[in-house]
Amino acid sequence: MHFIEAHGARIPAIGLGTWPMRGTECARAVRTAIAAGYRHIDTASIYGNEDGVGEGMRASGIPRGEIFVTTKVWPTDIAGGALERSAEKSLRRLGTDYVDLLLIHWPSRSLSMAETIEPLNAARRRGLARHIGVSNFTAEMVEEAWRATREPLAANQCEYHPELSQEKVLAACRAHGMAFVSYTPLGRSVLFNHPVVRSIAERLGRSPAQIILRWHVQQAGVAAIPKAANRSHIEANIAIFDFELTDTDMAALFRLARHNGRQVESQFSPRWDS
Repeated sequence: MHFIEAHGARIPAIGLGTWPMRGTECARAVRTAIAAGYRHIDTASIYGNEDGVGEGMRASGIPRGEIFVTTKVWPTDIAGGALERSAEKSLRRLGTDYVDLLLIHWPSRSLSMAETIEPLNAARRRGLARHIGVSNFTAEMVEEAWRATREPLAANQCEYHPELSQEKVLAACRAHGMAFVSYTPLGRSVLFNHPVVRSIAERLGRSPAQIILRWHVQQAGVAAIPKAANRSHIEANIAIFDFELTDTDMAALFRLARHNGRQVESQFSPRWDS
């Protein structure tokens, strides 16, 4: 397993994304992933599956301290003590005393950056989270967040895959020593039949998904959290650390970025980096 080091956080480069799994399916996937070698599990308060994540972690038999757990606070649950209450509820559902990484899920449309970041700082000072960060923040927002924070921001989690360039926000994260965690890292499978991806996969004897995930982790400071529910996909997604892509392969995959490559939008979406 490879790790991303960011302000004291040691983030496994491949994690299990759990949206939209719930209940028994989620618990089973988490347990299967941990048995396959995963040590990074991603969830959020809005997913409604933190109880399943906690159940799966406990069933794995792996000590809590060996698993890196991320959860997120919804942007309407920040002000007036709401963020800390949200984090406390997440801990109860997960059955743990802390999370390794607590993120603002989407930038707030009603609060200033200072009003957003200070409660996150307070949650870390209280020990609710070992590390804190943001999600879906643009390059400009990353800069604003750093001006507002008193505690280090370990990560920014954003949509990222070969069809979506994130050059600007990646540069901002690297400038501040932050990890960049890719969600929807496989682009919802739309790239699996792309001739470039298939050609590299066939040459290396790997699946298209493994090629794309390897592209992620070969980039400095980048981790990825693919969602998978069945054992074969879970095991395949982490089996990417025994081969490398060439510089030519990486460049070919970077060239797949297109103007309308984004797949995830929300009512909380900011004005994205061009």
